[in-house]
Amino acid sequence: MNTTQNKALVERLFAEAMNGRNFSILNEILAPEFVNHSMPMPYPGPEGFKVVIEGFTTAFPDMQISLEQIIGEGDLVATAGHWTGTHRGDFMGMPATGRQVNIRFMDIWKIENGKAVGNWVQMDNLAIMQQLGVMQPA
Repeated sequence: MNTTQNKALVERLFAEAMNGRNFSILNEILAPEFVNHSMPMPYPGPEGFKVVIEGFTTAFPDMQISLEQIIGEGDLVATAGHWTGTHRGDFMGMPATGRQVNIRFMDIWKIENGKAVGNWVQMDNLAIMQQLGVMQPA
């Protein structure tokens, strides 16, 4: 695949799977050996990714991700953006607060043979805790 196709693959993952909750396409986009290197996954591959995303969408049922930047070079695709949601379910042991969050992120995706094989995410975890009221801003 070329850079344009790799970027389109990642955009499709965000639009259809994460925002659209269409997890049936994960096998088309993620390789069986897919690993998210920055977030704990119960196991590799599409099913492990689905568990992580469902953890977020259970806690934030109205979660929507906005991509602001998408940059590709060779087999790497980088994205930057934010996600919003209302805390309506348990999240990392925290009961629902009803609070809304707006969280920034950046990540890099590695594509091989038309599927994502790896992902590295940097998310503003401190902002999540502050916006949920668990921690106070300094």
